[in-house]
Amino acid sequence: MPHSDLTVMIIDDQKAMRSILRQLLNDAGIYDIIEGENGENALDVLGKAGDARPDVIVCDLHMDRMDGMEFVNRLRRNKDITPVLMLTGDTDRLMRDVSLQIGVAKFLNKPISSADLFKEICAAVGYQE
Repeated sequence: MPHSDLTVMIIDDQKAMRSILRQLLNDAGIYDIIEGENGENALDVLGKAGDARPDVIVCDLHMDRMDGMEFVNRLRRNKDITPVLMLTGDTDRLMRDVSLQIGVAKFLNKPISSADLFKEICAAVGYQE
């Protein structure tokens, strides 16, 4: 399977949600996973990653210390073009629109299935199934 070489970063301030996302990715055959506890921590992790950068980032919208919007804003200001999938329970249309304007590849709603998450990751990185 070509997707087994994908590296995915998951960012969520809830450890339980990171665990759920890790399991969803494992179910889809993705095992190379980097975690961030919030946007601030994720920027630090990315800064130290060197060449081991993720192919795609799955990020929560609402987090303590630095939310998903600010994370993506700072990522883009640093000229980082890694695709970001914003995963949230928030259904606010304005949040969705602003997320897309600042450079989010796709706005996804929780809960999400492993198959749907995998499909969106493949679309974000340009994989053909």
